Amino acid sequence: MNTLRNIEWKAFGKQFAIYFIIITLVMIPVQLVLTKIGGIRLFSGTQNIIRDMGYLVNEDSPFYKEFKNSERVNILVLGVNSGLTDTIMLASYDMKNQRIDVISVPRDTYYYREGYVNPAAHKINAIYAGDDVIGTARAVSDVLLGIPINYYAVIEYDGVSKVVESMGGVPMDISFDMVYSDPYDTPPLKINISKGEQVLDGKTAVEYLRYRKGYAEGDIGRVGAQQLFVKAAFKQAIGKDLIKVIRTTIENVDSDLPLGMAIKIGTNALGLEAESLTTYLTPGASGTSDGASYWRTDSKEIEQMIRQIYAPVVSEE
Repeated sequence: MNTLRNIEWKAFGKQFAIYFIIITLVMIPVQLVLTKIGGIRLFSGTQNIIRDMGYLVNEDSPFYKEFKNSERVNILVLGVNSGLTDTIMLASYDMKNQRIDVISVPRDTYYYREGYVNPAAHKINAIYAGDDVIGTARAVSDVLLGIPINYYAVIEYDGVSKVVESMGGVPMDISFDMVYSDPYDTPPLKINISKGEQVLDGKTAVEYLRYRKGYAEGDIGRVGAQQLFVKAAFKQAIGKDLIKVIRTTIENVDSDLPLGMAIKIGTNALGLEAESLTTYLTPGASGTSDGASYWRTDSKEIEQMIRQIYAPVVSEE
């Protein structure tokens, strides 16, 4: 009986890892304890987006029909550092058409919050400190025109290193020397990555993801670098020891993804390939007001992006 259970668990791990590793890898994980495999909740934590958001699909969204009829599963991925969301991504998995679309939301995205005077409080990355996952999910859904968010994954820096090590590192072509130090950062930051092709180990991968000072486009350049990492890590993960990778990920991620949905996703994800992943940046432009730098989103361009992502559903109607 134990042998049979081990075989079943290994089969599940291989299927599930193909999808879930990549949407949780690029961020930064919170300590978690794996609950009973047979239980409803696979990961630790008490928050639940489907239960606590108050709605699944916003009826006021211009894409209400497309969202409601879609077979996609959307997972909000938050990289948290010092109480702020250092990285925000929405990973959308189209199980019918075998596509993963990852939308990066810049942490400086302007989001008005009534009652807040400090300009920094109107940056979307500040919401997590007071309103946690649910408040951030509502804001991200609002910015993306009511896109439904089904589940979340919260991670911190320490876990990234472990997950990267579990897959044998991530091959990257670094376009310029990345040198920077900040002893006052948390944790203290010291980066020295040479230009050229190399395999980033866990420690260096975290440094690469934290680097933000040398991009011509500022934080938007950093978002682009993170997306390159996601693509490289996805390709690496599906060709390595997925059982080891999934075990490491489960130990280092806080999520409300239940076991039943994990199995459903894993079963459908068997057909995924490296080319199945597409990344997007929430459309907008940088601007400054009240002494603060913001990313001002463009609703019309966001609408075009959402239409492109949900095109298989739209084209069938």
